[in-house]
Amino acid sequence: MNINGVAIDETYAEAFGMKATRIIITALNHRWARHAAEAMTGFATSVIGCGIEAGIEKELAADDTPDGRPGVTVLLFGMSTKDLGKQLEKRVGQCILTSPTSAVFAGMSGEKTINLGKNIRFFGDGYQISKLIDGRRYWRVPVMDGEFVAEESTGYCSAVGGGNFLVLAHSQAQALTACEAAIEAMQDLPNVIMPFPGGVVRSGSKVGSRYKALPASTNQAFCPTLRGLTQTSLSADIESVMEIVINGLTESDIRSAMRTGIDAVCELGTDSGIMRVSAGNYGGNLGKFHFHLREIMA
Repeated sequence: MNINGVAIDETYAEAFGMKATRIIITALNHRWARHAAEAMTGFATSVIGCGIEAGIEKELAADDTPDGRPGVTVLLFGMSTKDLGKQLEKRVGQCILTSPTSAVFAGMSGEKTINLGKNIRFFGDGYQISKLIDGRRYWRVPVMDGEFVAEESTGYCSAVGGGNFLVLAHSQAQALTACEAAIEAMQDLPNVIMPFPGGVVRSGSKVGSRYKALPASTNQAFCPTLRGLTQTSLSADIESVMEIVINGLTESDIRSAMRTGIDAVCELGTDSGIMRVSAGNYGGNLGKFHFHLREIMA
């Protein structure tokens, strides 16, 4: 398959099951809602080392939030319900409670819930109070700028993590430009996040390592500097490879995001130094979800 001169490899992105939740952060304005959201999604690129994967999904107008103030939605993904709940509470307590004018609400409903403000309320040292509105409990915690409002719990669901594609280009600058175009095209899609810095990964990994303590290590087949030292997947004209990782609430969400992102990359074409689009798969050793590039782009 060839799109605008860019070869689409006959391969698939291998992804895995996760648990996910959505929360709504509001504040006096979007600036301060984003400050809180960016703090809580910091150090949340990969469950390998961060315990959780998280990112800002979208901005919300005041008319679309529970308290009538500007806000943002954040998606958080964990490998288990326990991991997700633990990380959510830590990040709400350290990053949203502490952020001026902030409040936090459930962004997902359902019978399955995890704690949001249920334990954060104890920061109020006995002065906290609760309100039950339409069957949903909210906590009001006194803080120095007024009060912190937090919904007691939020819903969660099964989700998919690790959808991905690789951009192979003549140069580092060209690969990054293509990835930036892909992220810009995908960033307004619902139900997905690209959790790495700016949405782009330069240190794509494989499962396992020659060092027993490491669960993952550099994907040498796609490292240009190792082309003469190991079995490579790169031709001589490819000097840079970058990856975009996508987490989504459903398989369909990831397929849509992959197609949108790859379309944006291919639109630049070979005149912009883009040679191939590939994907990270690990022979079925990582996860049960397989996103075949050519099927998605057909």
